[in-house]
Amino acid sequence: MPQTPAVDTTVLRWFQQVADGTSVTDVSALERVSQSGVSRALARLEDEVGTPLLRRSGRSLRMTRAGAAFKHHVDVVLHALDDGLAAVDQVLDPETGTVTLSFQPSLGSWLVPELLATFQVGHPQVRFDLRPLRDEVVGAVRADGDVDLELTTVRPAAGALRWQRLLRQPLHLAVGRDHALAGRRSVAFSEAAALPFVVLPATSELRGRFDDLCAAAGFRPVVAHECGDLPTVRGFVAAGLGVAVVPVAVAGTAVPAEAGVRTVAISDPAATREIGLAWSPQRRLLPAAERFRTHVLDRARG
Repeated sequence: MPQTPAVDTTVLRWFQQVADGTSVTDVSALERVSQSGVSRALARLEDEVGTPLLRRSGRSLRMTRAGAAFKHHVDVVLHALDDGLAAVDQVLDPETGTVTLSFQPSLGSWLVPELLATFQVGHPQVRFDLRPLRDEVVGAVRADGDVDLELTTVRPAAGALRWQRLLRQPLHLAVGRDHALAGRRSVAFSEAAALPFVVLPATSELRGRFDDLCAAAGFRPVVAHECGDLPTVRGFVAAGLGVAVVPVAVAGTAVPAEAGVRTVAISDPAATREIGLAWSPQRRLLPAAERFRTHVLDRARG
């Protein structure tokens, strides 16, 4: 009978990170291990498994077919191990668990801190593992994943996940303070058809909402600049480099303002977005995550 190799779980986690797109350089920095040390460990793992798991593509490493098959099982094993370790911690002290929360970056400067701050008034020892989404239109919650909850404006496919709406957020037209529209209380979005826009990348959910608004208003936008995040978008607007569609505050919340920017309500009914909480009914939430889920839903009802 062939012997099963004794694989170090630390090396499995390094393989998992590299397979998910993290560079060896970043892994070494995060884990405080030399790059050569990480590379040697991955090479030993391939020797133990008996076949190459990663191949170089330009400056990046990509999984081989064997690597992709192996990673599926690595994810399951590490997920089960992490759940077991977390379960032990929470059995010993239910108030010291960790909640893994993913969220769209546009929610990270106002909604996420508000929810964490109000929760930790009653649960100060609970820790949070915060995971901003790289691609906002692709959710991170899965039955076999390691994310407990996700704050998102994208409704998941019916049946796969649970999703509960928390609030509806208006979308306004952001203009410079000296712009011709700065003094208006509202505009029809078609009035902005000829204006240059500052937009987010295609991987942003807000970019999708912007594209939908343009299509509904019957025009193709003039894109002057594409920026990676909302603070940069607002900065470009303040500098007079274009206008933008941005989310604004709702009752009981505060979206950060930008000096030199005015927001004008868009009268089109579609100029809103829903914000909800998503979770997997197949993934058992440990006590801290279940308490936080209840807290978030209670605040939405209140």
